[in-house]
Amino acid sequence: MATNFLVHEKIWFDKFKYDDAERKFYEQMNGPVAGTSHQENGASVILRDIARARENIQKSLAGSSGPGASSGPSGDHSELAVRIASLEVENQSLRGVVQDLQQAICRLEARLSALEKSSPTHRAIAPQTQHVSPMRQVEPPGRKAATAAEDDEDDAIDLFGSDEEEDQEAARLREERLRQYAERKAKKPALVAKSSILLDVKPWDDETDMAQLEACVRSIRLDGLIWGGSKLVPVGYGIRKLQIQCVVEDDRVGTDLLEEEITKFEEHVQSVDIAAFNKI
Repeated sequence: MATNFLVHEKIWFDKFKYDDAERKFYEQMNGPVAGTSHQENGASVILRDIARARENIQKSLAGSSGPGASSGPSGDHSELAVRIASLEVENQSLRGVVQDLQQAICRLEARLSALEKSSPTHRAIAPQTQHVSPMRQVEPPGRKAATAAEDDEDDAIDLFGSDEEEDQEAARLREERLRQYAERKAKKPALVAKSSILLDVKPWDDETDMAQLEACVRSIRLDGLIWGGSKLVPVGYGIRKLQIQCVVEDDRVGTDLLEEEITKFEEHVQSVDIAAFNKI
């Protein structure tokens, strides 16, 4: 009942106390807690590093104290010795290869020098040495001049004159081969272009004698024309047409000429059509 009068109060006189209390509360929550969490994180990182270092030390101690620790350095030394031995063998083989190459180069140089000495140009350029015997007579200067002139004439001879003779021989052989080829080509029979033609010969009506019509067609004789097989093909209403095959040479017999010759038999033939035309 004593606090009922505060209900009607419109002024909060103790608000600063509540503000101070709220500020202190949040300071206590935020300040010290963050610091402790950061410290705990730093401490956990340090502890992890210490544990990792301790584990590495224990592993190294266990490896050094184990049975294989004493054989480790010797194993390394043996591996190094094997590698050194292999390198020495490889070095020896390389030296042998280099020596072989040097010998081959020396032989090539000697051969090249021998070829240069034996070549005609080298003979012409190289100075001639005279071997003087102790009892040889001295030649007169005129004879020496004549000998020198003869030597100059010998040097002036064209050493490559044989190339012209070889060129003439090659040209003669080429002409001979061309002539032989032309003769063989002339003797060889030329290919004749031929065609196979299938003709449809139609009569006027069903009363036309088809045997007589075929005889009239086959009576045509032309150079390059060969008649083949024939048959009667029904058209309709009792009318049949003559279907006959022939082989012609394209240069001698044409389709127009065939049609013209067949249609001359006007009493039996109404029309001529080309059913098939094939090159042979």
